[in-house]
Amino acid sequence: MNRHPNDASETRPLCETDGQPGSSRRQFISRLAAISAGITVAAPLARSATTTERTALGGQSPGQNPDGSLVEISLKLNGRPQKLKVNPRVTLLDAIRDRLDLTGTKKGCDRGACGACTVHINGRRVLSCLTLAVMAQGKEVTTVEGLAKGDELHPVQAAFISCDGFQCGYCTSGQIMSAVGCINEGHTRSDAEIQEFMSGNLCRCGAYPNIVDAIKMAAQQMNSGR
Repeated sequence: MNRHPNDASETRPLCETDGQPGSSRRQFISRLAAISAGITVAAPLARSATTTERTALGGQSPGQNPDGSLVEISLKLNGRPQKLKVNPRVTLLDAIRDRLDLTGTKKGCDRGACGACTVHINGRRVLSCLTLAVMAQGKEVTTVEGLAKGDELHPVQAAFISCDGFQCGYCTSGQIMSAVGCINEGHTRSDAEIQEFMSGNLCRCGAYPNIVDAIKMAAQQMNSGR
């Protein structure tokens, strides 16, 4: 079969450009194999270095403070004195849940947007996911576990049950803690005011009307006893 005189398939071998020999397919595969082998060897070496560094830090991951730089804090949690050593970067939420085993305080967004982690410090509601544990030094912290008096529920807890102020219950502890703060702050003069001062607590189930009813019921009982 006749071919066009400009057809490069007769005069130019594969992978050659302008008559200059380039990398052959075999050379390309050899180089690729060499690169892969280098990566295969480098990965275990990197892991080994990380393990060595972690061992030098006493079993901690790189970036964590060694044991000598832990901070000892003293606080009163639900009326009981507590002492613990924490990394300065540990949040109050993580200290409460992981170190003190009080899991009623929930970790929702972990960014201060949902209110599920609400606790009280010296009677004022705070978001424990945005509060460092060291900031509670010498202070009184109250979680949802500390509201009831023995078998007697706090008025807000009882009102949430009576008014069915929850569905899945995940946000309920934060709602209750914030509701207690809302009542103590005197922000229960209208439904709109309650909604405004409870707006930092989100309920994905949409139990908001019942939550407002529960707060009004509890406010009447708490204010009448003062």
